[in-house]
Amino acid sequence: MLHIIYKPKGRALEYAPLACNLYMGCTHGCKYCYAPGCVRRSLKDWKSLVVVRKDVVNLFEKDCKWLASHMPDDENRRVLFCFLSDPYQPLEGRMHITRKCLKSAKKHGIKVDILTKGSYERVAKDLLLMKEAGVRLGVTLSFVDDRKRKEWELDAAPVADRLQLLKTAHDMGISTWVSVEPVIDPDEALGVIESAHAFVNRWKIGKLNYNKTIEQKVDWHKFYWDIRAIKKKYGLDMYIKKSLRSYSRLMCK
Repeated sequence: MLHIIYKPKGRALEYAPLACNLYMGCTHGCKYCYAPGCVRRSLKDWKSLVVVRKDVVNLFEKDCKWLASHMPDDENRRVLFCFLSDPYQPLEGRMHITRKCLKSAKKHGIKVDILTKGSYERVAKDLLLMKEAGVRLGVTLSFVDDRKRKEWELDAAPVADRLQLLKTAHDMGISTWVSVEPVIDPDEALGVIESAHAFVNRWKIGKLNYNKTIEQKVDWHKFYWDIRAIKKKYGLDMYIKKSLRSYSRLMCK
């Protein structure tokens, strides 16, 4: 029986077979964030009221122990940190919740994927532990222009920070991945891939959703084929989400 690790549903299942949210709330305050709507809070409250989930470290330890005793020997499901919050937002610098849970995962042989927009300094402290625990380190990157990043992700780490984190982790032998989602500006998304392809092991690409004003300005059909072209150019390991794959054929008006 699982207490805090869960199986995602819908579109989230494209990203991870299992997940765990260590915090509730996120100080990054990204304009496109879907999490506040999931828990019926405003973006302002979600950004300002960040808490550690109750008894999360103990519950995660119990879940790791249960999974280790119930999974088949060939089980390859991994647990994602996190869908509704960032595991390396500022509170992690004081509470070390993510670090404690990584230690539990390592102890019980449970593999973890991390997805973050946290600062280089905060995440880098755990890189050795991540390597020892077989973590795959993921970073969200939708922009290469940091001015555009500030417009949409005001208090998340700068683009340069995230690129340096990926390079450092890759050089250490840690498997790296990038979530280019949401794609807001196709040229920026393609620029991310051009900038980081040499030190990223896997890519996940997903279009912007739930914002018709911006979505309607993008030629998603063209972007889909541009993504396919850059994937072929560099021989990338890439997953294109279903909502973008639907534009593989020219839409008739």
